Amino acid sequence: MSTENEGTAAPTPPAAPSVPPAPAASTPDLTKAPAAPAAAPADQGYAPGEPEAAPGPRRPRTPAAPAVHPAAAPAQGAEQTQQLPPAPAAPPAGPPAYGYDQTQAHGQSPAQPPAPAAHTAYGSEAWPPPPPAVPAYGGQGGHGGGAWGAPLTTDGTPPKPKGKGGMVAAVLVAALLAGGVGGGVGYWAAERNSGGGFGSTTITAGNTPKDLKRDAGSVAGLAANALPSVVTIEASAGDGEGGTGTGFVYDQEGHILTNNHVVASAANGGKLSATFSNGKKYEAEVMGRAQGYDVAVIKLKNPPAGLKPLPLGDSDKVAVGDPTIAIGAPFGLSNTVTTGIVSAKNRPVASGDGSGGKNSYMSALQTDASINPGNSGGPLIDGRGAVIGINSAIQSAGGGGGFGGGGQAGSIGLGFAIPINQAKNVAESLIKTGKPVYPVISVSVDLQAKTDGAKISEQGAPANELVDPNGPAGKAGLKPGDIITEFGGKQVDSGPTLISLIWTYKPGDTVKLTYLRGGKPTTVDITLGSRVGDK
Repeated sequence: MSTENEGTAAPTPPAAPSVPPAPAASTPDLTKAPAAPAAAPADQGYAPGEPEAAPGPRRPRTPAAPAVHPAAAPAQGAEQTQQLPPAPAAPPAGPPAYGYDQTQAHGQSPAQPPAPAAHTAYGSEAWPPPPPAVPAYGGQGGHGGGAWGAPLTTDGTPPKPKGKGGMVAAVLVAALLAGGVGGGVGYWAAERNSGGGFGSTTITAGNTPKDLKRDAGSVAGLAANALPSVVTIEASAGDGEGGTGTGFVYDQEGHILTNNHVVASAANGGKLSATFSNGKKYEAEVMGRAQGYDVAVIKLKNPPAGLKPLPLGDSDKVAVGDPTIAIGAPFGLSNTVTTGIVSAKNRPVASGDGSGGKNSYMSALQTDASINPGNSGGPLIDGRGAVIGINSAIQSAGGGGGFGGGGQAGSIGLGFAIPINQAKNVAESLIKTGKPVYPVISVSVDLQAKTDGAKISEQGAPANELVDPNGPAGKAGLKPGDIITEFGGKQVDSGPTLISLIWTYKPGDTVKLTYLRGGKPTTVDITLGSRVGDK
């Protein structure tokens, strides 16, 4: 399900207040106190004395003009009958403070404003300046939304924009209005400050250190320590096809741990390189890869001295809610750091590389740290800076898992990492022999069965191939059609879940297994066998 919001209606922008009509006389008589204009409703944006439905473009509402403080201000709510003091003989030189003479002391009650002087039309040098010429959005018959200052409807509001074009128009008009009002308020504040009423409100931090030091345990500190050991991997096949992924330094000999699907294209005669955070690039080769685990080890051909392996944590001791940091090259953007938490553990995940090959299975650590294509193979580290997993797959909004299929899916906060305890076991095997070793119970599981558990296949092959009588499950008495419901004390709800759980163990481990036959549960001990290499 897509979570993208489309077509959300934008709020109707406030109408731009219009210019009040100029008085009949070109020079107002400043020796007479003006009559108080009728008060406009509180929710209207009219200038004093302006009719409610004045047509044409409007000016932003100006602040009320404060009067000279009377000898004794009346109590709030009392009838205002006090004689106003005579107005000054002439206004001061220079531009008015946003429409009126601002002489009221801070905190005084305003009286009725004097009649405004004659205003010049938009386009003159008077404040506020005219709005920029904005064309009608969509023109005639476009997406709705007229030009800036469009005629009002009968109820005094601008016509509502229609569609996405109208929504854009509404946002732009609102920005223009906000800019005009902000400019006017800024001018008014500047004039008041120039009169000595207020001092500067700027606050400067004192004793700022020359070098801002960040704690080693902060995200910045952990990232700074880990980034020099993380590489961006570029892999390409002989025909030029390839991609970008991530890896990290596993040991001082130049081994790099990453995902199989990152380097698979370069495994047979392709080109492979690793670039460190300092920009230095080194040629590399594939040492071994495990398609089922989605783990691979590559080696730098001429490793530099002083390689710093990342410390490995204990993924079995990770708790839901622990902080996580993912490092990688999402969409080719190297040295990207994102943060989150462990949002779940032991999440059974089957992921493919989009090439039509076999799936990989993991009992994954789930994280909400932002992970995208290109993060594959990169480290997921904990709050101490230790690697707890290898970022390997994501759940996309389109329902596809993994980084190879379904196009360039992006993060929706559901990322999955191979637990480092499992990846370490695989890496050691690949470094020693170049081949992976898988623990097995020697049964064929029906991955399409619609049952609450992992059903052993009943058809498609002879019975002795569906359950090897000499294998771990056969020796424990399991038969085709049995449904495995628990493995190692963990619930099994499907075939992929069973495979993911089996591969968290090592060959030779003894594990308790519960299965149903005819609806009756039976629990047995199974000693895991082994299989070398991918099928």
